[in-house]
Amino acid sequence: METATIQRWIPYAGLAISVPLALIVGPKTTAFYAVAVGVSTVAALWLLWGMPLWMQEARDRAPVGWRPVVYYVGLLALVGTLVVISPLFGFFAVIGYLHAQILPGRWNLVGVGGTAAAMAACQMGGVHNIHGLGICFYVILFLVNGMIAGSMTVAGTAEDAHRRELAEANQRLHEMLEENAGLHAQLVAQAREAGVMDERQRLAGEIHDTIAQGLTGIVRQLEVVERFGEDAEKRQHHLTLARELARESLAEARRSVQALRPGPLAVAQLPEALAELTAAWSRTAGIDARVEVSGEAVALPPEVEVVLFRAAQEALANADKYSGAARVGVTLSYTPDVVVLDVVDDGSGFDSAGLAAAGPSANGTGYGLAAMRSRLGQIGGTLTVESEPGDGTAISAAVPAPGCPVLGVTPGTMVATGAWAAPVAAVAG
Repeated sequence: METATIQRWIPYAGLAISVPLALIVGPKTTAFYAVAVGVSTVAALWLLWGMPLWMQEARDRAPVGWRPVVYYVGLLALVGTLVVISPLFGFFAVIGYLHAQILPGRWNLVGVGGTAAAMAACQMGGVHNIHGLGICFYVILFLVNGMIAGSMTVAGTAEDAHRRELAEANQRLHEMLEENAGLHAQLVAQAREAGVMDERQRLAGEIHDTIAQGLTGIVRQLEVVERFGEDAEKRQHHLTLARELARESLAEARRSVQALRPGPLAVAQLPEALAELTAAWSRTAGIDARVEVSGEAVALPPEVEVVLFRAAQEALANADKYSGAARVGVTLSYTPDVVVLDVVDDGSGFDSAGLAAAGPSANGTGYGLAAMRSRLGQIGGTLTVESEPGDGTAISAAVPAPGCPVLGVTPGTMVATGAWAAPVAAVAG
């Protein structure tokens, strides 16, 4: 049985015990019987009216208006009347302690004091014994009852307040958890969308680096063939190059669809893959190219090697299409903090500041550099482009070495580390 149900029947149990005892021990008169039974009946009816108020307060711990005060004042008056009739009604009077909690604030202590006065009279054997020296004993009993019951009431009130605070905190926590669940779902959706966009960008870059560049090389070779209409040997040479480019592009496209990892990197480390890429590009473009590796080569994560390889591929393609260079230098530099790929040519150059301000043009010029910068940014790297009309072009892609934080490399930093020295020397040589 629940505690609330037990407490609900305690007052009636007190009356059920007190009334027979009072009738047995008390005066054997009709008037006494009538008064005792009559007042007890009124008390029972009063409980029937007020018990729901007390139960609501005990359950909700919320104020229910002025009726609780009226109920308790009436209950205390009935308790006092019954105690005056017979001290044996003390079995019922104890209910005053329990129901005092219905009073608002510290008024419950007043109710406890009134109940303590009634209980002290019962313990004295009746109101008629409170005279002379009995008054002192009554005061002592009142104080003892009041202190004990008051302490328990204060402790119970504090516990109830703490319980209410915990309930409110749990409610706020529940609301916060629901709100956080909604935010988490929103963040997951946003992360999924961002992942889709990143994957689309990556795929666009892969297509640009494989199919688009291969087709561009084939077109250039076929254009050259048209210029050598009378020279069969040269025509055959460039047709052979175009055929090789077509085969390589087809193989690269198939491999990209399967794994989206550059073919050379599938069978070799980054320095060897760059050497193979540069040699193949030099044969196709007809431009002298040299590859240098400085520092002790270390293993890089596959995604980092792919980005650096694609950066070299794009830089060489741009040198072939736009620079008119005679020589190109490619340098891969390993330092404790940074790995730097430099591609320098001695071509016509361009206004790098103007390109950065304008961004990719409508015909696609500059898209490769934007894609390179985006890819490097995704792995914590940076891209630096330095060029002036008539003074060649230097492209530097820097990524953090394994175990190092995200970079914040500027052109001045690159020059200070000497990363430009090797490609410049290769071109100058």
